[in-house]
Amino acid sequence: MMKINMMSKADMVKGQGVLSAHDEQVALAAQVLKGQFEVLNNAKESCEITHYHSINPEFYLGIGHRKRQGKTVGYVHFLPETVENSIHLPRFMKKIFYRYMLSFYKRMDKLVTVNPYFIERLAHYGIPKERVTYIPNVVSEEDFYPLPREERARIRREYRISKDAFTVLCVGQLQKRKGVVDFVEAAKRMPDCMFVWAGGFSFGRISDGYEEIRKMMKHLPPNVRFLGIVDREKMNEIYNMADVMFLPSYEELFPMTILESMNCAVPVLVRNLPIYDPILFDYALRGDGMDAFVSTLKQLREDPDFYQRSAHASFAGHEFYSREHVGQMWKEFYEKTAAEGKRTVPARRRGGNVWRQKEQQFS
Repeated sequence: MMKINMMSKADMVKGQGVLSAHDEQVALAAQVLKGQFEVLNNAKESCEITHYHSINPEFYLGIGHRKRQGKTVGYVHFLPETVENSIHLPRFMKKIFYRYMLSFYKRMDKLVTVNPYFIERLAHYGIPKERVTYIPNVVSEEDFYPLPREERARIRREYRISKDAFTVLCVGQLQKRKGVVDFVEAAKRMPDCMFVWAGGFSFGRISDGYEEIRKMMKHLPPNVRFLGIVDREKMNEIYNMADVMFLPSYEELFPMTILESMNCAVPVLVRNLPIYDPILFDYALRGDGMDAFVSTLKQLREDPDFYQRSAHASFAGHEFYSREHVGQMWKEFYEKTAAEGKRTVPARRRGGNVWRQKEQQFS
């Protein structure tokens, strides 16, 4: 049986979407490839495919060895422009990190991105489009699903939120690019609603806007609650106690939080970004700024028909990005990658230990 080695150190940083995406993808791959591929995690043994979920230096040093064993696949979770406003580092350190990041990607045989928008961006950095495949994120229905009304009421009591309060939720790291300042501003304009943020400073003091956000959190209006980093096992309850997921981010790729909200049939409101065009379609509501955000939130609260249409649209997004659909995409991708790997068989030079690649034809 062929083997796929999933390489990741994403669990080094708690409360980030890369870790959630890794866990979901590995579980899905193991399910759809059962009996065909053995899925390993950070294994040292030889494998037909090595799939890198993170770009740690210890992985970079071993890429050459892994390429001699089989095919290498890189998961593109970020690019320089998405990191720029996520962490605060000296300019020279950012330049070094960006060069390293792109070098890692360029050494891969294949890349996978969760948003087709990034195929063009990778091409801009000199990576041929034919080496990049779009496969969206996916969320398990076993972990994220709608709860009955009485269960939602119990969760609200646990978090000391009135059962009648219109509750606006955001889930994400505390960074300026996530729109946390706008989230609080919306709360100030809607004092009769509850605004809850689940997530914290996953990168500590180097999180962009750390001092500004910390200062703001010391003077919050009474209708705003920051929960900090919440264990993923508890997040289904968090989504279900909310009436709407409001993500005012200025930069994103394909947030797991949107998919998790859709699984729970919670309406989703996001900033109107071009990057959402090829992935969100009509599944989420959009706003161009604060006035539009507040207007849409008020309409969700006051218009039951509009709310129901928005909730149905959100759940339709969940059905579009189903495990069956995305799982088939991964199955076909790995099968094709493994087949291409069989065409290139490593052979030793006579009398030496230097490897070369010998092209062979299928018989």
